[in-house]
Amino acid sequence: MTDRFRLTLAQLNATVGDLAGNAALARTAWQAGKDAGADMVALPEMFITGYNTQDLVMKPAFHLDAIAEIEKLAADCADGPTLAIGGPAVKDGKLFNAYYILKKGTISTTVLKHNLPNETVFDEVRLYDAGPLGGPYVVDGVRIGSPICEDSWHEDVPETLAETGAEFLLVPNGSPYYRNKMEVRQNLMVSRVVETGLPLIYLNLVGGQDDIVFDGGSFVLNPGGELALQMPVMEEAIAHLDMVRSPDGWRAEVGELAKLPDAFEQDYHAMVLSLRDYMRKTGFKKVLLGLSGGIDSAIVATIAADALGPENVRCVMMPSEYTSDGSLDDAKAVAAALGCRYDIVPIKDGRRAITNTLAPLFEGTQEGVAEENIQSRLRGLYLMALSNKFGEMLLTTGNKSEVAVGYATIYGDMAGGYNPIKDMYKTRVFDTCRWRNANHRDWMLASAGEVIPVSVIDKPPSAELRPDQKDSDSLPDYPVLDGILQILVDADGAIEDCIAAGYSREDAKRVEHLLYISEYKRFQSAPGTRLSKKAFWLDRRYPIVNRWRDEG
Repeated sequence: MTDRFRLTLAQLNATVGDLAGNAALARTAWQAGKDAGADMVALPEMFITGYNTQDLVMKPAFHLDAIAEIEKLAADCADGPTLAIGGPAVKDGKLFNAYYILKKGTISTTVLKHNLPNETVFDEVRLYDAGPLGGPYVVDGVRIGSPICEDSWHEDVPETLAETGAEFLLVPNGSPYYRNKMEVRQNLMVSRVVETGLPLIYLNLVGGQDDIVFDGGSFVLNPGGELALQMPVMEEAIAHLDMVRSPDGWRAEVGELAKLPDAFEQDYHAMVLSLRDYMRKTGFKKVLLGLSGGIDSAIVATIAADALGPENVRCVMMPSEYTSDGSLDDAKAVAAALGCRYDIVPIKDGRRAITNTLAPLFEGTQEGVAEENIQSRLRGLYLMALSNKFGEMLLTTGNKSEVAVGYATIYGDMAGGYNPIKDMYKTRVFDTCRWRNANHRDWMLASAGEVIPVSVIDKPPSAELRPDQKDSDSLPDYPVLDGILQILVDADGAIEDCIAAGYSREDAKRVEHLLYISEYKRFQSAPGTRLSKKAFWLDRRYPIVNRWRDEG
C-alpha cells in the first residue's frame, strides 16, 4: 500500500481558445512534476480551453478540438506521472464541464461536474448538462475525489465522494476574484473538510480573461482545517505537495505559506494583471490614454505603466481654454514620475471649427451640455486617431461612480478598449492612489515612490468643460454618491435602505434615476477589471428600456 503520494499543483494562466498554447503549458507542468518525482500533476478547471469560454464552448468544432487536444496530451504524457486537466466532454450528445485523468497514454477517467453555477459571471446551466454524482478515481492505488469547483461549494458531491472511498479531495477551480473572496473560499472549504474528515486541495486558475481575473491563491487544508500550503495570489506558481498516509488517514506535509496581501494590494494587482493579460492575449503591445491632470487618469496611467512598462504607455494632455494651469502641471508631473511618453494636443482650434460648423443649426439655443460634450468627443477623436495610426490601444478612465450614473460622455471619454478602474468607486480611487504612492512590489514595472502628486489627489474633481466646473455641481459629493450606489448596486437595496442609512430621499431618488437612465451607456462601454460581485456587465444585467422606479 502506498504511504506517500506526491502531487504537483500547477496554478497557471490559460488563454481562452488557445488550445495548443494551453496544452503546451500543461506539458511543461507535467515535465516539472516528472522531474520532481510526482505521482500526479494537476491543472485547474477547463484549463485546456481557458475559462470562462461563455458560448464558445458550445460550438461543436471548438469543443471537439479541445477534446482532441486532451487525447494528444494523454499520448504525449504516457511515460510519467498521471496528468489531471479540465476540459469539455461530450457524452450521449450532451456537453459537460469535465475533469480528465490521463494515465499511461489514455483517458482513464472523466469526472463530470454536477453542480452548475448560474449566478454572477457564470451561466453554466446554459452551457452544460449536469453530470451524475460519482465516486473517486484511482491513481497508484490512492482513491482521489475531485469535486469540480462549484461541486465543492455544496455538501452533496464531497460527501458522496467520502462515502464511496475517497482518501483526499482534489478540487480543480476556475474561481474568479472579487474583494475578500479568499476568506469566503477558505471558510467553505474548511466546512467540506470538517464534514468529510478528508484533506482538501484547492487548485485555482490565475490570470485575466476579459473583465474577470482568476487570482490563483491555491491552498491545501488538512483534516481539522489546518492550512498546509498556501500558493501566491495573482501569480503563476507550481508547487510539489507531499501527501503522507498515517494511521488516521492521509495528511499533507506542511509546505510554503505565501503571505496574502490586503484588499488594496489585491485590487491593485488584479487591475494590473487584468490589463497586462488583456493586452497580451489580444496581441496589443502599447496603450495610450488621455491624461487630464485628474485623479482617474493618473491612476489608470500608473496601472498601465505597472502592467506594461512606462515605455509602452503614451499619455496625451488635450487642453482647452478651460484647462487650468494646475491640471497642465499635474499631468506633466504624473507622466514624468512614471517615465511615460507625454504629448500635448490642444483642442481649442478643433473645437472652434466644430462650433462654427454647427452654429447655423444651434442658432437661437442656449449653450450647455451639447457644447461641453464637443470637447470630450473631440478628445476621443484625437485619441482614436493616434490609436489607429500607431496601433496603441486606448484606455478609458471612468471610475465606477461615473460609470454608474452616466457622468461620462459616450463616444467621447468613454471611447477605448479597456478600463482598469471600471469597478472601483471614486472614493476608493483616492485611497488606491495613496496606497500606490506608499507601496511598491516586484510585479510593478513602474518606479517606486510618489508617482501621483498630492496635488492630484487633493484637488476637487472636475471635468473642466466650463469655467470653475466641479463634479459636485452635477452630482452629490462622492462619499454620498458612493454610499448610495453601494446600497442600490452592490447590495441591491431600495430607496428606503438609503434613507435608513442616513441619506436623503432626494439624493437617493436622484442617484437611482441616473443609474437607470445610464444603462445604454454601460451597454456600450469598454470592459474593465471586475473587483466586486456587482460589477457592471455579467454580474448586473438590467434592461436598457426600464420605466420602473422604486417609489419607496
